[in-house]
Amino acid sequence: MTVLVASDLDRTLIYSSAALGLTMPDPEAPRLLCVEVHEAKPLSFMTETAAALLAELSARPDVVFVPTTTRTRKQYQRIRFPGRPAPYAICANGGQLLVDGVPDRDWRRAVAERLARECAPLEEVHGHLLAIADPAWLRKARVAEDLFAYLVVERALVPPEWLKALTEWADARGWSVSLQGRKIYAVPRPLTKSAAMREVARRIGAEHTLAAGDSLLDADLLLAADQAWRPGHGELAESEWAAPGVRALTEAGVLAGERIIREFGRAVGTLTS
Repeated sequence: MTVLVASDLDRTLIYSSAALGLTMPDPEAPRLLCVEVHEAKPLSFMTETAAALLAELSARPDVVFVPTTTRTRKQYQRIRFPGRPAPYAICANGGQLLVDGVPDRDWRRAVAERLARECAPLEEVHGHLLAIADPAWLRKARVAEDLFAYLVVERALVPPEWLKALTEWADARGWSVSLQGRKIYAVPRPLTKSAAMREVARRIGAEHTLAAGDSLLDADLLLAADQAWRPGHGELAESEWAAPGVRALTEAGVLAGERIIREFGRAVGTLTS
């Protein structure tokens, strides 16, 4: 049996220093492994135990580990996971499918055609974001892979009613809005991690799929998997989101990432024993 393991990255498997959530006394804190460096600064971490478990899991011949992220391809390629390189990776929320690190042109073409048919153009949404964002809390505005847009903000200053109004405006145009940390994402609704996961599953002949994620942009991925987990933090936890086949964990922060990899390993062991 071939098992596909698709996992979100930021705040699911890997954590910035601000998101580690270490509440125990310093002597009891887990040892950490840096898995991402950018501009000579360490950015993302896993526990050393989580890193070892992931390397062991991805080395199994019956498992295909597929990093699945809203990051752009360039941002994803800064990450250095332990173990062998992932043969497939899903970036840009499903807009980019990497095969041995190389973008799959056929997949990108199919995604572009679907977006053109089913939702408002990126230019309209990006322009609206720039027009309504308040300079008092806006720090950066970006377009990712010519597929979606996001704002980097001072989260505490963003009015909830502003976010609600943006969500309603975007929904009417076939787009979704998600608040993750200091970023507000506007993503075309047809642009999904689940569609890309299904494509990888088809290509490798996967008979079972496992998934994990913490944000609203991960909900479709969790629903599409045969078994899935969400950590005790993030948008899904805050909204008490639940679904059949999705297990809500109590752990939060970097220890949730370790628990998720343990759950992947247990599930694979049960399926293949």
